Amino acid sequence: MCWAGRMMLGTFSILLVFFHTAAAACEFGPFPYRATGIVCRMTKPAALLLNQETAQVIQAAFRNAKFPNITGERSMRLLGRVAYGLSNIQVNDLSIERSEVELKEDDAIHISIKNVSALFKGTLTYGYAGAWFLQLFHSVDFEIESSIDLQLNINLMCQKYQVAPDASDCYLTFHKLTLRLQGDKQPGWLKQLFTDFISFTLKLVLKREVCKEINAVAQTLTNFILDLAANFVRDKDIIVDISLASDSVVKANYIESHHKGIVLYKNTSSVLSDSVFSPSLLTESRMLYFWLSEHSLSSLAAAAFLDGRLVLNLRGEKLQELFEMEDTEAQQKAVQRIFQGTSYNDSVAKVWSLTQPQISLQPEGTVVRSLVAVEVTILLAGEEPLVTLYMEKEITVTVQATYAEKKLILQPVDSSIEIKVFKCTADPNGEDPSIQSFLQNMILVAGIPEVTSSIGSALTSMMNSKRLDLFDIINPEIITRKGYAIVQLDFGFPSHVLLNFLEKSL
Repeated sequence: MCWAGRMMLGTFSILLVFFHTAAAACEFGPFPYRATGIVCRMTKPAALLLNQETAQVIQAAFRNAKFPNITGERSMRLLGRVAYGLSNIQVNDLSIERSEVELKEDDAIHISIKNVSALFKGTLTYGYAGAWFLQLFHSVDFEIESSIDLQLNINLMCQKYQVAPDASDCYLTFHKLTLRLQGDKQPGWLKQLFTDFISFTLKLVLKREVCKEINAVAQTLTNFILDLAANFVRDKDIIVDISLASDSVVKANYIESHHKGIVLYKNTSSVLSDSVFSPSLLTESRMLYFWLSEHSLSSLAAAAFLDGRLVLNLRGEKLQELFEMEDTEAQQKAVQRIFQGTSYNDSVAKVWSLTQPQISLQPEGTVVRSLVAVEVTILLAGEEPLVTLYMEKEITVTVQATYAEKKLILQPVDSSIEIKVFKCTADPNGEDPSIQSFLQNMILVAGIPEVTSSIGSALTSMMNSKRLDLFDIINPEIITRKGYAIVQLDFGFPSHVLLNFLEKSL
């Protein structure tokens, strides 16, 4: 499961959501990996791709910065005291030449924004003598043409076992800051005078307000992404706790975070204290990795069972496909005897799990063991429902999972059944070999694939309802090993998601 699939909203979001530095303020104990149920590793290529979206965030920060009025005064020979004020400062025509990201081992995430060109506009008010509130001042529109480099060192802190980004380590370097006054009547010395006066103050104000807004945007994006993540791993009463389980690891080629992965269901939760996770289990060849413990997946299956979700009802064409897998005379006779000549549209087959499924992750796939019931009921108008078949069977099935064309596909590769209870009106004593053989074959060949296909479709619908289908997931692989599974993939970033969010919230 891709817990963080839809958490990708630019460098300030993806990098901030999962990771925090070793200097975090949370206590994890001496053996934090033992409580790790889910791990996310993002490699350098993913960080480089996401950094392309940094421009959107920086532009939003500049546009939304609330620049205060700038005032000052200075005594000048001959002129006396010169006072000035800049007001209504706004940003126009913002462009960014390039952005670079660097991961420092066991340090912060460094982002360099090169050559930010911005045109600031506003009103300049000035006067030469008297107190500010008594003097009659002149006003003139102004433009300030600037070229700036921006350096961000993002530290990711842990607060209440969630990520809190700190982008306050922010530096602006000015390559150009040129003041232009509007109107032909202003003498050249006035322009030079005010350029000298306000240049230093303006740099301080721009740095303070732009860096403050970048930090605010980072916080807003992170809160938004955390809300999305919490919603993605929540479905009614089933919740996965993705709070941090240990300190993150920052390397030159990847960033890795560790999460509890505990399943919460109606105020009850599982306990994980023997995780087999080790950083050596993940490589660096793909952009994004998710490591999932067997305990987390087993707990999800248990919660789904307790919530009554492991139930499947088949009617009409689906029921026909299930019972007419082979067009032989023996098969037709068996079906006629079971359904007593009733139409499939007037019948229903119910399949459900009687016991909590046992999940075991192995190299060959996910092994699922459960006691399953099958019941076929005839529903005729004006008559009581008639159960013509009831079976309880112990099923062991090995399933391999793939994700393609935005769909989760569950494919059974090996299965076995053992019938525990058998009741059939067509074979009251359970001794008819043709009925027994037909049902055994039907369950293995059609029944188990139909159930796994239905579960895959249901999981796909659930994930898409959380908007996972908005993201471009490239060549995903789902690999199972003894005790854990790894999802590894490359991805393309959907820029419109970030743009929509920024337009609505800023």
